[in-house]
Amino acid sequence: MAFFKRNYQDYSDEQLMQRVQKNDAAAFEVLYHRYSQRMLSYFYRMLGFNREKSQDFLQDLFLKIVDKHHLFRDGATFSTWIFTIASNMCKNEYRRMNVRKVMDYETDLNDILPIESMRQPGIEKSIDYHQLTERIEILLEDCDANQRATFILRFQEQLSIREISEILGCSEGTTKSRIFYVTRKLSKSLSEYNPQKWEL
Repeated sequence: MAFFKRNYQDYSDEQLMQRVQKNDAAAFEVLYHRYSQRMLSYFYRMLGFNREKSQDFLQDLFLKIVDKHHLFRDGATFSTWIFTIASNMCKNEYRRMNVRKVMDYETDLNDILPIESMRQPGIEKSIDYHQLTERIEILLEDCDANQRATFILRFQEQLSIREISEILGCSEGTTKSRIFYVTRKLSKSLSEYNPQKWEL
């Protein structure tokens, strides 16, 4: 089994998924290793920074992948497919609760912003990160679920406009509009911090 796992490290996500469709447990383990932390972080940010719920959703997500592996089609991109499933799970949860998520004000700024864009000489000393984090969380809370998801997928997951549009089931124009709305709101409200502009 270890021999197959070692070989599978060189497989693409799509090739691994083809093996999963043939009930190959080793291929599934490699996929899980590649995506579990990334998806856990996504659920954590989308579900009100609730660690327990995020863990539950992560397990449900990979159970869905096993149970619905036949729905993955040739030519599809695995990362887009798995984020689409995860996004739909979050939307269903929002509908079930029918309330907006409550943010945990102790979250780290790394969970929200593309930190690389903030790493400039001296900026760490000039920004109160805790205060900035609280402000960003409040602003994102005031956005609807689609805008919040678009922001996270673009700036944290660094997905392309096309990929985000596929995941959320909307046009590229709609995706760009959502990004524009959220970044414009953040830029205006956080002008005192002089953050670097986010780009599409």
